[in-house]
Amino acid sequence: MSLPGTDGLPVPGPLVAVPVYAGVSELELGIMVTVCRLCGGPDTVRTVSRSRVSIVTAGGLVSTPHVLYAALPEPAAVLIPGGPGAQKAARDPLLRSFLAAHVTLPTGASGSGLLLLGEAGTLRGREVGGPADLADTLWGHGVKDVRAGETVTDAGLCTAPGGLPALHAALHVAAALWGPDAAAEAAQRLGHR
Repeated sequence: MSLPGTDGLPVPGPLVAVPVYAGVSELELGIMVTVCRLCGGPDTVRTVSRSRVSIVTAGGLVSTPHVLYAALPEPAAVLIPGGPGAQKAARDPLLRSFLAAHVTLPTGASGSGLLLLGEAGTLRGREVGGPADLADTLWGHGVKDVRAGETVTDAGLCTAPGGLPALHAALHVAAALWGPDAAAEAAQRLGHR
């Protein structure tokens, strides 16, 4: 299947959707987008939101989502960055529906991005990692186990603490889509073993 690239030409390969919202962590977002681009090329990742209105990230940068949920071609995976705006974004019914509809895809979430999955009902019965300060909240979403401060992979879902550990969630998705060698090469290029 070919997907439309940013230049309008078809792009072969899988597409990764990255939901964005006001207050998203630009560090986690940047890590996730970079890993996908290193593994699959520049047009294999799309930031997605309910509108194309520019958002302000946690650090004050302004970003415009690539595409609306309704216009997004079918993704092969989902990456969910955290940030101080995640709690408010988790109440968005359109975002919750999007995540619930793609629960079977390889997914990586970091930091408070886990709240989006929790509100979408996709963490029930799963083992999760994540930030220690969210452990009690995550228990409230019906998880099987919470390993605070750790990165945990449960089938197709990889959950990690916020900040730099978002790299682990991104590499999990990259390995699922482009293979472990591509993910290892991306990690090496980013200086991670």
